[in-house]
Amino acid sequence: MKLDGQQLRALSAILRNGSFDSAAAELGVTQSAISQRLKALEENVGVKLVNREKPCSGTEAGRRIAAHADHMQAMEQALAGDLGIQVDGPQGRIRIAVNADSLATWFLDTLAEMPDFLYGLHVDDQDFSDDMLKRGEVAAAVTSNGSALAGCDVHALGHQTYVATSSPEFAERYFKDGFNAETVAYAPMLRFNEKDDLQFQWLDAHFPGKVRPPFHTVPSSEGYTRATRLGLGWGLNPLALVEEHIEIGKQVNLMPEAPLEVPLYWQVSRLHKALLAPLTRRICQTTI
Repeated sequence: MKLDGQQLRALSAILRNGSFDSAAAELGVTQSAISQRLKALEENVGVKLVNREKPCSGTEAGRRIAAHADHMQAMEQALAGDLGIQVDGPQGRIRIAVNADSLATWFLDTLAEMPDFLYGLHVDDQDFSDDMLKRGEVAAAVTSNGSALAGCDVHALGHQTYVATSSPEFAERYFKDGFNAETVAYAPMLRFNEKDDLQFQWLDAHFPGKVRPPFHTVPSSEGYTRATRLGLGWGLNPLALVEEHIEIGKQVNLMPEAPLEVPLYWQVSRLHKALLAPLTRRICQTTI
C-alpha cells in the first residue's frame, strides 16, 4: 500500500485543527481539495479515518496514520537539513505523550531548549501515557513504566516527589485531631481525573483498610495546586509546585515523613530514535 503525501498531510491537518475549513487554510488549498484528499486516502486504506463531527476527531486508524505522517515529515526535514537542502512547506511535528505534572514542572523547560521541530503534546496520566506509544500515536512518552515497550528504548529519568498538602484553614477544620484514617475518611480530597489513583495508592500504603474519602476532580496540575491552596480539598501535589507555598505558610505538608516518589521514564520508539536523539540526550540530563 502506497500512501500519498498530500493526502497524509490533509488528514494530519484535519485532526490537528479539528475542521476541514481550518485544515484547508493551514495548507493553502480549498475545503473541497481537503475533502477529496481525505476521501481518496480512506478509499486507499479501506477504513474510516475521521469522525466528521465538531470538532473532527480521528478514528484509531486515523490517529495512527496521522502520527506516522507527522513523524515521517519531521524525519524528511531533518535529513534535508543534514544535507543542506532547503525544504518548503510546514515543519514536521513530533508527537509526545507526557503526564500533566511533568508538563507543569520540568518538561517544558527542557523542550524549549530543543526548538528544531513543532511538538504535539498529548497529556495523560504517567500510568497510561505509554498506551499512546503502544498504539503508534506518539513517537515518545514520559511514563511510569520502566519496562521497555516492544520496539522502544527506555531511559530512567529519576523520581517526581509528591507530598500531601492542604491549606492551613482546611487542616484546622478537618485535621485538628490529627491526620489519620478516621479524619481522612471524611475530608474532601482532590483527584486529577477518574484515572488518577495516586492518592488511593498513597492512602493504602499509609492507612489500614481501604480509606476512600469523598473527592473533587480537578484536571489541571496548576488548578489542582490552587484548589488545595484555596481550601477546596487536600491532595498529593508535586513538591516542585508547592514547596514555596509550604515555606511561606500558604500550604501545610500533612505528612512530611511520607512523601511519594514516582519513578519516571522516557520511552522512545526505535523508529524515531535517531530523530529524537538530541531531545533524548537533553531529557536524560534533566534533574526532575
